[in-house]
Amino acid sequence: MQGSRRILVTSALPYANGPIHIGHLVEYIQVDIWVRFQKMRGHECYFVCADDAHGTPIMLRAKAEGINPQALIDRVHAEHLSDFQGFNIEFDNYYSTHSDENREISAQIYTALKDAGHIKRETISQLYDPQEKMFLPDRFVKGTCPNCKSPDQYGDNCDVCGATYAPTDLIDPLSVVSGVTPQERDSEQLFFKLSDFEAFLRDWLDAGHTQSEIANKQKELFEQGLFDWDISRNAPYWGFEIPGEKDKYFYVWMDAPIGYLASFKNLCDRTKGLEFDDFFAKDSECELVHFIGKDIARFHTLFWPATLYGAKLRTPSNVWCHGFLTVDGQKMSKSKGTFIMARTFLDNLNPEQLRYYFAAKLDDSIDDLDLNLEDFQARINSDLVGKLVNIASRCAGFIVKQFGGKLSDSLPDEVLFAKFTEASDSLSSAYENRQYSRAMREIMALADQANQYVDAAAPWVLIKDETRRDEVQSICTQGLNMFRVLMTYIKPVLPATAEQAEAFLNVPALKWGDSQKALLRHKINKFTALMTRVETEKIEKMIEDSKEGDPRMASANGVANSGPLAEDPIGETISFDDFSKIDLRVAKIIDAQAVEGADKLLQLTLDIGGEQRNVFSGIKSAYKPEDLVGKHTVMVANLAPRKMRFGVSEGMVLSAGPGGKDIYVLSTDEGATAGMRVT
Repeated sequence: MQGSRRILVTSALPYANGPIHIGHLVEYIQVDIWVRFQKMRGHECYFVCADDAHGTPIMLRAKAEGINPQALIDRVHAEHLSDFQGFNIEFDNYYSTHSDENREISAQIYTALKDAGHIKRETISQLYDPQEKMFLPDRFVKGTCPNCKSPDQYGDNCDVCGATYAPTDLIDPLSVVSGVTPQERDSEQLFFKLSDFEAFLRDWLDAGHTQSEIANKQKELFEQGLFDWDISRNAPYWGFEIPGEKDKYFYVWMDAPIGYLASFKNLCDRTKGLEFDDFFAKDSECELVHFIGKDIARFHTLFWPATLYGAKLRTPSNVWCHGFLTVDGQKMSKSKGTFIMARTFLDNLNPEQLRYYFAAKLDDSIDDLDLNLEDFQARINSDLVGKLVNIASRCAGFIVKQFGGKLSDSLPDEVLFAKFTEASDSLSSAYENRQYSRAMREIMALADQANQYVDAAAPWVLIKDETRRDEVQSICTQGLNMFRVLMTYIKPVLPATAEQAEAFLNVPALKWGDSQKALLRHKINKFTALMTRVETEKIEKMIEDSKEGDPRMASANGVANSGPLAEDPIGETISFDDFSKIDLRVAKIIDAQAVEGADKLLQLTLDIGGEQRNVFSGIKSAYKPEDLVGKHTVMVANLAPRKMRFGVSEGMVLSAGPGGKDIYVLSTDEGATAGMRVT
């Protein structure tokens, strides 16, 4: 076993204006598995994260909800932490970038960079929204790509051709905040001189700190020259004011990654003997490991290491990138019910099952991975229920009922058991190198061997022969020991299931070294089911619940962004021609009923002027059915009917609000006529 290491691990910071979805969970599960493995090996390992709590989208969403930004980020922080805990993701500290520690460290790093000559001032032309009286961040502008002429592209890069550009280069730009044409205005901004660090970055990228495909992609930028990075934003802006400046704030991308340091500093201040400088001094021998999505690799492998190096702090040991998640081979879709929130999954299925499925797909590459729901069901039922858990369920009953729960004094097949213990080195290498899919294959291959052993020994036959009872005890002891070794190996992936297994086996928390010795002359407890099958009905309900939507995604102006470190206030925009196709009608609610089996839905019968429509609406948390009868509202009358589990919905009622009890049907004047068009 290698000597003890000191490791600080971080994951990307989820943005504090929307809930966690299963696409986010790819990363957090990947990191949690790696950290749990390191801790099982006896290493000193800390896992910190925080909500990314600054930026224009948060400011605008809080304004739309009629609350201050602090109230918004506090609420979302609690929701995020609850979702993470539901998936057994165990942070040593989960914090917020809007903290005193982050303000202090951001100021220290900025001052160090400024004093060393790495900050410059430059007057640039920026786009300004005259209606909202604010300069617009890159992602708050859309227009036609100046390179390939594709419409509806953001102000920083084109999704079609991949070109990067300034927002002022867009053709026919529009503010996504107000919809007006922005004006170009001069503004003095502060820039971090990335070009000062070209030599350092070349060496850092060549030293194996990230995957080769990521390093090679970043090195392409050196050919055109590294561009300096705008780190300031004008007021109004939700964030930290820059020391020595007036109405200038740190751009969210500046203080967000410093949130890694701030979260760890907060942990150090609360933990006796844990010193911040041990991990972040320039000559630190501790490890700093970042896990991120490949979409933010450029920042974490260029700007971030250069920022740390320029501030005379240690640079990352590793920046490991992963790909995106698709569901059933396609991008996650709200209309198809595959844009699945973490909470929706938790409400319907066992989170350990998703942890295993992701582990079975994840490796050290940046390739995307697919959640195929049929394959998910088949793999969980086969691997976890039919193979792994089955070993214990086949053997435990005999030991408890026939032998008072006592294991035998020896193993009948020590050669077979040795195959299980010898797998430790290979599996250690797989976990260490993030090759979880290989580890899961090897574990399940061993599970097959264990089941084949029990099949061949057939203790259910031998128990009928009084003269061979001792053989049954030995056979089942062998089976349970193989099961215990496998649970040790898979514990980083299935921590809650392993905890149940530890209670049943009557053993302390399993450590990696426990795989090397047999459990003999030991009394176990009664076995209870550790994992149940994934039923088709559960998956179908999760899909339907996802179509209904998560009320936490709602806000008064439709802003709901949950991407890590993003500044994207809305999803895809539509043209005026598209909007003109929507037929909005005044509708009178003539009946409202709760939907049996649905947590959020009400079934509404609407009169739109001589015609009645049946509509399902996710407003149950805000309204009693009887209070809606007789009221008028607005509905989308020409929406294609959609078949749901509860029936056919023939339109959509318009509503707004942050969710929960604060959902408001868009009531019209009570004197309105049913069927009247809304213009």
